[in-house]
Amino acid sequence: MSVSETQAAPAVALLARPGAARERLREALSHADVQLVLEDDPNSLEPQVLQQARPQFVVIALEAAIEDALERLDAVLSAPGLTLVFDEAELAARRDGWEAQRWGRHLAAKLHGHQQVLPPGAEDEPSLQLEPGHPAPPPAPREEALQPHLDQALSWADDVPADGLYSPPAHLHEPIALEQALAALQPVVPEPLKAPPLPPAMAEPAAAAPPVSFDHTAWSLVDDVVDAPAAVGIAAVEAAPPSFDTDHLSLVDLDAAAPVGAQAGSLLVLAGIGGPDALRRLLGALPASLAVPVLVHMRLDGGRYGNLVKQMARVSPLPVQLAEAGQRAAAGEVHVLADDIGVQVAADGLHFISDAQGISIAALPAEHTALVLLSGADLGHVGPALDLAAAGAWVAGQVGEGCYDPAAATAVVAAGMVAGEPQELAQAIAARWGVDDDNGEAP
Repeated sequence: MSVSETQAAPAVALLARPGAARERLREALSHADVQLVLEDDPNSLEPQVLQQARPQFVVIALEAAIEDALERLDAVLSAPGLTLVFDEAELAARRDGWEAQRWGRHLAAKLHGHQQVLPPGAEDEPSLQLEPGHPAPPPAPREEALQPHLDQALSWADDVPADGLYSPPAHLHEPIALEQALAALQPVVPEPLKAPPLPPAMAEPAAAAPPVSFDHTAWSLVDDVVDAPAAVGIAAVEAAPPSFDTDHLSLVDLDAAAPVGAQAGSLLVLAGIGGPDALRRLLGALPASLAVPVLVHMRLDGGRYGNLVKQMARVSPLPVQLAEAGQRAAAGEVHVLADDIGVQVAADGLHFISDAQGISIAALPAEHTALVLLSGADLGHVGPALDLAAAGAWVAGQVGEGCYDPAAATAVVAAGMVAGEPQELAQAIAARWGVDDDNGEAP
């Protein structure tokens, strides 16, 4: 029985400008078994019309031409109980064939709240998960079936020729029980030697013997045993307690002694296809203050990172801005990195630089870095991320129904890194790098 047969079809509104992207999204929704209650251009849509349609989900094709319209509809889109699903308009317009079918299955799973993202027929595959309970015991052999064979073997035993050229060694014995064999392999632990009794003169308390002084200037290494008078007793010599000159004590300049980049901490978030929704959920769940800056790198066709800054600023309690070369990464702020922006570690933190290769994971200080791979993260980042984790960094990957492209995130999770939904990862980040409101320090 499918999910659509067990619950009512969700009400969905499609907001997109006329064009190929809108047609692709309409086709995906038609196969998702949903109730399309509204389809309109957000530039001409009135807020009350969207509110009267009462959708449960709103699918939005993001592009620069609808930025002002989304701000005008923000009051309705921010209503409680309404879930927004974003998709890049250019990606939706080019999506075709297998990729379109795969994205449609993930979209249907998100709208229906399940995890059935496999093609039709694949859900009938047998489950490989372990089930509770004892396995069925093997059938016991029937003695009446074996007895004729045992009797025949006994009757033929005397006719089997023996090997006259081989004689067993004399040290071999009959087989013994397994317990006896294991016991014979255990090493024999010798009993502790008992100390010889002390003579009556040595048994007396040492306090009764007079103190003995040693001349350490006459000590030397001895190769041969020589006769020496036995010491009557040894008295403990108490050393005079050390005295400290407190008049010349001073505080150490910790900042001057700190290594370069010791406090250059940061949270780097990597995303791609399906990343806007996952990034929106992650940033929206972060606290209003963090002890480290948040760096976001998500590849966008056309490089419209200014639009991404505007979208994330609506949901993030932290200020969101576009990173620029020469700027310093500020703690408690979100910096969106373009493809040609890298980072450099300095004594006062991280600074953004112009770099044609973009962000370099290996350039980050491992002991003060957190790295999160969301949906669509580049597979080329998996190796450097695991190397950074081995050096002490905190690395996590997204899992769950909203991860449309889980290849890179699943790879780090399979390597033993932290796994969770974007909201769960945000809670773990807040627990480690959140700022305590009482004293202004990280917990």
